[in-house]
Amino acid sequence: MNTQSNTYTFLYAAIMVVLVAAVLSFAALQLKPRQTRNIEIEKKQDILKAVNVLSTPENAEELYDQYIVKSVIVNSAGDVTSEDKNETFDVDLKIENSKAVAERQLPIFFFSKEGVGEKMIIPIRGRGMWGAIWGYIAMEPNGKTIYGATFGNKGETPGLGAEISKAEFQKPFSGKEIFDETGKFTSLVLVKGGAEGHPHEFDAVSGGTVTSKGLEAMLHDNLSSYEKYLKSSK
Repeated sequence: MNTQSNTYTFLYAAIMVVLVAAVLSFAALQLKPRQTRNIEIEKKQDILKAVNVLSTPENAEELYDQYIVKSVIVNSAGDVTSEDKNETFDVDLKIENSKAVAERQLPIFFFSKEGVGEKMIIPIRGRGMWGAIWGYIAMEPNGKTIYGATFGNKGETPGLGAEISKAEFQKPFSGKEIFDETGKFTSLVLVKGGAEGHPHEFDAVSGGTVTSKGLEAMLHDNLSSYEKYLKSSK
């Protein structure tokens, strides 16, 4: 075959594309179990972080098994639909949040530690300015007071919206309340400064208004689904 011909060039390119695709597919299949495990470990670290338990990739699973004593799935009516720990962990909020509220599976992780007591940890997911944002809200047994919170983001602007992932932003959520004194669900409302001392408000990220509004919507949309269960937990 004439190596200078167009036919040879096209055949050579086609063969190389097929070979490279095959190599990449094989590598992806080989790496997938490790990637899945890393994602699971990171998720367990985030759940623990909501209750101020810091962990490493090496000890996250051990600490999770030690302190997460129960996991359940509930529905918007407040009924427990599953007590399977693995099933609860595998719930995909991206999928669930695309459903009608009445059809959603709502996971809750129960934490217990001597000296700290029992907490309920609720996963949340929403959208910021550039992509997905998510987090975990740890609730006191009374079902209305936040014990701790942690948030993450996929692509918010560093120094602006991405500040939601920093401890300085997350710490003031401790002690906030999502129900008022009459028992009405309030969630938390975004304000631009002055949220300290106000139980139902949180301060916006400076220069990150869109991300802050996304977080406000995420808190309301996700936590409101748990309203009946949280009221019954009292």
